[in-house]
Amino acid sequence: MPPFEVPEDDPFGPHNLPYGVFSTSESTDRRVGVRLGDHILDAGAAALSLGSPYASLLARPTLNPLLAAGRTTWSDVRRALTAWVTVPAHREALEPLFHPLSSVALHLPFEVADYVDFYASENHARNAGRIFRPDAAEPLTPNWKHLPIGYHGRAGTVVVSGTDVVRPSGQRKAPSDPAPVFGPSARLDIEAEVGFVVGTPSQQGRPVALGDFRDHVFGLTLLNDWSARDIQAWEYVPLGPFLGKSFATSVSAWITPLEALEDARVAPPKRTHPLLPYLDDSAEEPSGYDLRMSIAINGEVVSEPPFSTMYWTAAQQLAHLTVNGASLRTGDLYGSGTVSGAEPGQRGSLLELTWNGRDPLELPNGKRAYLEDDDVVTLSAWAPGPGGSRVGLGEVSGRIVTG
Repeated sequence: MPPFEVPEDDPFGPHNLPYGVFSTSESTDRRVGVRLGDHILDAGAAALSLGSPYASLLARPTLNPLLAAGRTTWSDVRRALTAWVTVPAHREALEPLFHPLSSVALHLPFEVADYVDFYASENHARNAGRIFRPDAAEPLTPNWKHLPIGYHGRAGTVVVSGTDVVRPSGQRKAPSDPAPVFGPSARLDIEAEVGFVVGTPSQQGRPVALGDFRDHVFGLTLLNDWSARDIQAWEYVPLGPFLGKSFATSVSAWITPLEALEDARVAPPKRTHPLLPYLDDSAEEPSGYDLRMSIAINGEVVSEPPFSTMYWTAAQQLAHLTVNGASLRTGDLYGSGTVSGAEPGQRGSLLELTWNGRDPLELPNGKRAYLEDDDVVTLSAWAPGPGGSRVGLGEVSGRIVTG
């Protein structure tokens, strides 16, 4: 199908236009592209061809220059791109600059500066509490309803969808073992998340307020924060996740601008505890997102987590991340934490789906308590768009290989 002839119900129509970085078989040079249907437009070449003032931002091998340009420029560039792909007068100039997705290689679309992961789903936190502290009267920790819990991860191991994930090795010790042993993780898990990509930096010592969220965050991407539960269980007291998380975090090849998700904005769940002023969003515009996620293992859908149930919003997470004066850098990435709904078929990790291995999943190629070598995990999602349309968020996929 010609690139401009996108069906009206295509989730990657002109109402979406997510950004990516690609190369072709003719050249290994990386280029910023914009997805339209099952094609990608060479955005830099298009800007140069049409004499656009944004060519200096788009004719680059990474999205970082555009991310750093700020919200006004993000909006201007998006309006220009929308016109380029919808105004018939541009077709002759732009048609040669489209490439079928099947013919290109997709790369990590931005240079990751810092990486932070949160723990923002009450359903997930309660499930984890019940699994690990079954005798506790309350599965949530005392601080959970007062602040978004998070930890600093490893930016250097963020990889693009399609990258194999090597099974990590480390120390592990079951409660009944006399001493720890070293070896490959036997409880390798997924965490279905949404990642938020920071564009505009902030000054150290100056917190970012709730209302400034969209001045700093460019867009979002699907994220799988792979987790070695056995390594994590032995190491994480008292400082938290380390080797059990830092070996790989996969993100989609597509960054969806927040502007494409205006119709997906919703109010978060009702808060049950009073919030301190810097987190109190009761007078702010709705900052939750209605994203419908899907988790597939070897092509078999095992869960459909709803992002709209997340207790803490991305705006609150950003406010908390910076309230102590920590600065933002262009390319910062922060994950929502595992997305889990209230129903068993909406859980965002194998830890929950199998109740820590007690209830293995029945898959066509055998039972799964945790991931086995050669398993392929794929996260996908969509959001409501204008006029009843859907906004596709692409997918993030990874295959487990022997370490």
